[in-house]
Amino acid sequence: MTDKKKPLILVTNDDGITAKGIRTLVDIASSLGEVVVVAPDKPQSAMGHAITINDTLYIKEFKMHDYDHKEYTTSGTPVDCVKMASHEILDRKPDLCISGINHGSNSAINVIYSGTMSAAMEAGIEGIPAIGFSLCDYAVDADFEPARPYIKNIIQQVLKHGMAKGVVFNVNIPKATNEEIKGIKVCRQANAYWVEEFDKRTNPYGKDYYWLTGKFVNDDHGEDTDEWALENNYISLVPVQYDLTAHHYLQELNTWEFED
Repeated sequence: MTDKKKPLILVTNDDGITAKGIRTLVDIASSLGEVVVVAPDKPQSAMGHAITINDTLYIKEFKMHDYDHKEYTTSGTPVDCVKMASHEILDRKPDLCISGINHGSNSAINVIYSGTMSAAMEAGIEGIPAIGFSLCDYAVDADFEPARPYIKNIIQQVLKHGMAKGVVFNVNIPKATNEEIKGIKVCRQANAYWVEEFDKRTNPYGKDYYWLTGKFVNDDHGEDTDEWALENNYISLVPVQYDLTAHHYLQELNTWEFED
C-alpha cells in the first residue's frame, strides 16, 4: 500500500534499473515524496514508444540497497514499465512520473527516438504529470551532481503547479560544473536532425552486417531553442505533447477538393 499523505512519484528510465542516472533521480525524488521504481531489467535506449505485444512480460521485485521504497524490474520497454506500474503494481495513480536521468542528450529530434521520453509520454497519455531528464554525457560514470538542485526544483514546481493536460516536460542538462550551469531556460525544440549513414562490414563467415552512424546537424540558429540553451550551459526545459496533429496545416487541407 502507498502513503496517501505524500505525493506518489513513479520513477523509471531506459538505461536499466542499475544505471547511475536513475539512482540519482531516485535519491532526489525520495526527499520529495513516496517513491516507487519500475524500470527495465536491461538497457532499452532508443526504443522510442515501443511496447511488448508478441512476447510475455515479467515483473520482479528488485533489491539493491537497504531502502524503504519499493523497486521492480520488468522484462519490457520503458513504456511497458509505465503501463505495468499503472495497471499492475500501484494501488493509486501517481502524482508524478519522472524518467531518467538518461545518459546522453534527448534534445531536438532525439526526443522522437528516446525511450526515456517515451516513458514520460506514456505517463502523460495516462493523465500523469511527467518529466524526462537527460544529461549530455554518455559516460557510465557521468557526474549528475551539478544538476541535482535544478532537478529538485523542477520536480517541486510541477508538484506545486501541476501540468497542462497532454503536455510533458523534456529536460536536458549540459555536461558542466556547478559554476558553469547558468540556470533553467524554457525553450522550444530545435530544428536539428541526424544525417545518417550505415557502415557496412563483413563478418568472418562472409555475411554483411551494418552499424548505424551519422552526424548531428543543427540548422536552427534561434536563441530560444534547446540546442542553444545547452551550448550556452543552460538546462533546457521544453514542453512537448503527444498530440502529433499539425494544427497549423488543417485550414489549408480543408481547401483541398477531396472526393467524397
